[in-house]
Amino acid sequence: MTPLFARGGPRRHVLDANALIGLFEDRQGTAGKIERLLEQALQKEMPLLMSAVNWGEVFYITWRRHGEAKAHEAEAKLREMPIAVIDVDRERASRAGALKQKHGLGYADAFAAELAIERGAWLVTADPEFSKAGKALAVYSLPRH
Repeated sequence: MTPLFARGGPRRHVLDANALIGLFEDRQGTAGKIERLLEQALQKEMPLLMSAVNWGEVFYITWRRHGEAKAHEAEAKLREMPIAVIDVDRERASRAGALKQKHGLGYADAFAAELAIERGAWLVTADPEFSKAGKALAVYSLPRH
């Protein structure tokens, strides 16, 4: 179970690309959890967070699996969701690069992890690779399919 409060207030959630891919592909056990997080974000007026790198990853993966038109549809849906896309600057890129090197994460995954650590947020993912980051990273695990 995910704690709702941390550091004196509600704990934020950072979305990994596979969380949204799971929603768009209506994966059992994943889509419902993401829908609930999105509903909570609207109710609390506290958007979910996502790195711009992972936003691009959703676009790329959707295009690769389902074609260009579906990628643009997914992008349009994402723009309507309560998701704050966090830009990447040099400092964030360096911190993500350090996480990749220290923990052997994928490059895009390192940006999701960096954002979650920086914001003290839960990283919402189905990817077991994030366990490599240890206790520094709080993971809200989705079913792996």
